[in-house]
Amino acid sequence: MILDSASPTSIGLTAVAAFAYVWPAVVADRQSTWVARFWVVLAWLAHGGLLALSFLDAPARFGFAPALSVTAWLIATSYAVERQLYPQLPARWALSAVGALSVLVALVFPGTVLPSTASVWLPVHLAMGVSCYGLFGVAVVHAWFMTRAEARMRQGVDTQSGLPLLTLERLTYRFVAAGFVLLTATLLVGYGFGDVVYGHEKAWHWDHKTVFSILSWLTFAVLLVGRSYFGWRGKRAVAVLYAGSALLFLAYVGSRFVLEVVLGRAA
Repeated sequence: MILDSASPTSIGLTAVAAFAYVWPAVVADRQSTWVARFWVVLAWLAHGGLLALSFLDAPARFGFAPALSVTAWLIATSYAVERQLYPQLPARWALSAVGALSVLVALVFPGTVLPSTASVWLPVHLAMGVSCYGLFGVAVVHAWFMTRAEARMRQGVDTQSGLPLLTLERLTYRFVAAGFVLLTATLLVGYGFGDVVYGHEKAWHWDHKTVFSILSWLTFAVLLVGRSYFGWRGKRAVAVLYAGSALLFLAYVGSRFVLEVVLGRAA
């Protein structure tokens, strides 16, 4: 649960980030574009500062909630960059809710202390894994946009707003491909250099995290092969993407949630 030693700075940054995420959604109809952009930037900066502070703190901690927080920040970063390239990308205030929730949960569940036997390469390996979450998280968001755009097109509603369906589809599977490459690298590092990354007592072993990670890798591989060679598109491809993302979510966040919250132990 929440650390008694949580610094006033981290609590303050959490409050600022959560408020800045939620407030634009509350007053969405009563603010200008520039004001909304100010709050989004403030939320992004406060969230990023909070992550930097938590990673530089000692002893180093990590867990399901920090992983969710980093993932939400990466999704927000990607979305902000894309909004500059594609201004017509639809704004979804659900992303703000996810950002606010992630920083609050990370304050309550800051994670467990990383093993002292781990090497200096462990943060790199964790960063690779969380980046996978971010890339596939962005892909899921785009797939949701794509599904809604297709439904609206079939209904003949608002067909001129937002990104074209083919553009959304192309962006979605670019993120899937990038996430698959990074997931492959993460698994190879964990398998080939697990004793170096985690220490001899924490080397690669077949646990829930490993099994779900490999199942997600196989699912994404099937998706990419099916799309490239069999022309999978639409609901079938999106369903496979959702399934692979759910398996990946269970791999680390799900297993760590059970360990930290349900069972109340570190590993």
